[in-house]
Amino acid sequence: MKKKRRPGRVARKRRRKRGTRVQSVSLCHQPSYVRLVRFLNQRGFASTILQPALFSDTGRGLQTLKTIKSGQLLISLPQTCLLTTATVLNSYLGPLIKSWMPRPSPLLVLCVFLVLERHRSPFSEWYPYIDVLPTTYTCPVYFADDVMALLPKLVHSQALEQRTSIQELHSSNQHFFRWLQPLVVESIEEVFTYEALRWAWCTVNTRSVFMAHSPSQFLSGQDVCALAPFLDLLNHRPDVQVSANFNNYTRCYEIYSVSGIVCYEQAFINYGSHDNQRLLLEYGFVSTNNPHSVVYVDTDIFCKILQEDRGLKQKMKFLSQNELLCNLTVSSEGPGWRLMTAVRVLSLPQTQFGLWKAVLLGQRLGEEEERWCTQTIRTLCVHTLQDTDTALEMISQQLQQCDTALTEQLEVVMALRQEERSILGKCLEMLN
Repeated sequence: MKKKRRPGRVARKRRRKRGTRVQSVSLCHQPSYVRLVRFLNQRGFASTILQPALFSDTGRGLQTLKTIKSGQLLISLPQTCLLTTATVLNSYLGPLIKSWMPRPSPLLVLCVFLVLERHRSPFSEWYPYIDVLPTTYTCPVYFADDVMALLPKLVHSQALEQRTSIQELHSSNQHFFRWLQPLVVESIEEVFTYEALRWAWCTVNTRSVFMAHSPSQFLSGQDVCALAPFLDLLNHRPDVQVSANFNNYTRCYEIYSVSGIVCYEQAFINYGSHDNQRLLLEYGFVSTNNPHSVVYVDTDIFCKILQEDRGLKQKMKFLSQNELLCNLTVSSEGPGWRLMTAVRVLSLPQTQFGLWKAVLLGQRLGEEEERWCTQTIRTLCVHTLQDTDTALEMISQQLQQCDTALTEQLEVVMALRQEERSILGKCLEMLN
């Protein structure tokens, strides 16, 4: 019988039900979560105010069992419950890692351990944790090529870079993987597949918390990640404030609520001030009502709408030299400073090169030039909106004839594109 795929933090469907109250169902009595809590209790963890639950708006998360006051401790996870490189080096994998040269990175070590523990399940010591991890992710590195092509250009290029980096991580460490052959009965190539390493990489990338570790003579590079079972069930919300760090006195990773939480509500944390493109790229979801959301303007559009400007090439070179051709954005409140500055430079003739530099320092132009800038940005928004509408139409068509896995991928891209359309629409209204 085919095992039903479990929704996870980054694999969840974020279907928002407007006008309906958020519903929740406790998951604490399910065998997998009973095993997880028992596993963590044996390592010193005790939680009486949070329980795993399935929410109608976000999927899996943690629910409060009592009201959390401002400044109150939300969760405290002992160091013994954290999965770190120290955990790996002290395991059966340690001797082989310590005798391998060149020294592997902390990321590779964590990924290798996850792959092996998943392969050893259900006999793995960490099986209770492995068992509740998502079996797949909605991060772009999992996307089919057809879905990847529907992403905005900047996210598309960054997603391809991520995919390439994972492929290189896999291909460049084949000798290291073969060194681990004594640990498995099967051929090592059957265990350390690209798909297995991709799953482990996404697990670390989407679920780890920041925790600085002392340098190890057996590892190379910065070691700042830790996997935190149970704690990593906390979902992100951009308007939530928490205080999170490892307490060297209690030897626990602790999270304090800044604003407090009502009893039986979902407890959230904040992953950082990320726009939705970054959230999708790194975590595989899009956050509704995200105050940090922007739309990135493709510089190729400049070349398209200003192709008759004979000085365009020189102006673009000047903007590039001054690092003003990256992070050009518009928000619901209008064009960003970088975009406005770039367009002001583009409005000037080649004969006024001295004024180009003055614009970089914030100098405004005359009324006629400012009107030209506003009109140019309006045209940029219209072209970007056309691309967005085209992508949404293609997504709608594909949703009618795809399987479940592609549906999840398409839905998260659709959420991003719909928000993009909303932002562009509001920006155009402001410019009119």
